[in-house]
Amino acid sequence: MEVDMLKKVPVREQDPKVRATNFDEVCLGYNQEEAMAEATRCLNCKKPRCVEGCPVHISIPAFISGVKDGDFRHAYDVISESSSLPAVCGRVCPQETQCEERCIRGIKGEAVSIGKLERFTADWAKENGIKPTPAKEKNGHKVAIIGAGPSGLTCAGDLAKLGYDVTIFEALHKAGGVLAYGIPEFRLPKDKVVEKEVENVKSLGVKIDTNVVIGKSEKVDELLGEDGFEAVFIGSGAGLPRFMNIPGETALGVFSANEYLTRNNLMKAYRDDYYTPIHRGKKVVVVGGGNVAMDAARTALRLGAEVHIVYRRSEEELPARREEVHHAKEEGIIFDLLTNPVEIIADEKTGWVKSIRCIRMELGEPDASGRRRPVEIPGSEFNMDCDTVIMSLGTSPNPLISSTTVGLDVNKRKCIIASEENGQTTKEGVFAGGDAVTGAATVILAMGAGKAAAKGIDEFIRSKSAK
Repeated sequence: MEVDMLKKVPVREQDPKVRATNFDEVCLGYNQEEAMAEATRCLNCKKPRCVEGCPVHISIPAFISGVKDGDFRHAYDVISESSSLPAVCGRVCPQETQCEERCIRGIKGEAVSIGKLERFTADWAKENGIKPTPAKEKNGHKVAIIGAGPSGLTCAGDLAKLGYDVTIFEALHKAGGVLAYGIPEFRLPKDKVVEKEVENVKSLGVKIDTNVVIGKSEKVDELLGEDGFEAVFIGSGAGLPRFMNIPGETALGVFSANEYLTRNNLMKAYRDDYYTPIHRGKKVVVVGGGNVAMDAARTALRLGAEVHIVYRRSEEELPARREEVHHAKEEGIIFDLLTNPVEIIADEKTGWVKSIRCIRMELGEPDASGRRRPVEIPGSEFNMDCDTVIMSLGTSPNPLISSTTVGLDVNKRKCIIASEENGQTTKEGVFAGGDAVTGAATVILAMGAGKAAAKGIDEFIRSKSAK
């Protein structure tokens, strides 16, 4: 096929009007011809800036070269050296602000579609039964991982490849963490992608024990003591939702995005053959502007609602990925920007939400984050009718593990204090990474932290063994 070297090969997607009524994956990805054509756009730079922008440091030009030559097995092997979750990253990683943002091709045209090529490669490997290569032999050392989310799975996968005996302890009944409960099917299919990626990690020899709540069922100190683990990695995520603390927030019909998405994604509330209750609002207001807000809004739309996103800054400041904002608009989500809720009003008889009172905002001088600070416009209050409000304002780590572990320090936001370089915490032998350390962030940053911690754990155990 003909290729315009200045423009990406277009990726096929479901029609917006059709996909707004189903939970099938929106993006259909590249076929072999399209992937090989897109791969020819890569300049194979001697000093690839794209690799510098990748939190897990995939050898991007090398894997793309494999795709270009039609050697998809080689491309997958290159990616697998650095990433345990390529099919996930190819779908939800914000490449546009990381590897693709640094792509030289993007200076005078559009960057190479690195993410879509990664997705194609991982999907090809899955369809052809290709799995990552396990360690040739075990090294006799045991490591415990808390949390089967992206940071825990990455840390476990890297350690298993080095020969460690790794066990993941997961609080929920399914592995995947935010990949399973937080991101909707239309962005990240569970059976087709998440469960297959988990199986790949298990194929390396990693054991996963579900329904184990560390801090209750067992404590970190017990893992390091009688259970015989030589190191522990905490990748328990950040599942504690934040609220605005405005009047009326306890009314019926007000949900956290976490609960709403967990019911729909992990517990399959959208499917007729599951009996998970979920409120299907007729007019839903989602408060927030991040990826989670987009996920909640697009889910509510598919459940039959008219959906408004209320965000206090302008579109330029929306923290969500551009692709997610674009898809939401295509599907009919209404954006009420420079708008901030001040009160939720409930029906006096039923206690159910009937409207949300908001105030108009304008942008002032930049705040500590570098974004222009939103300022209320006096006298601009108005009511918006709705029967459901979903709060998507970020999350914090659950303090259960830190509060039951002697010598494990946290900061004022209850995040575990750990080294960015190797994940070492204030307790010897305990490492941490991902949202449990940073607060809510992206999947790929959590993976990067898991990767750094695996290296740190390996160095710690080797050093201890040498004494």
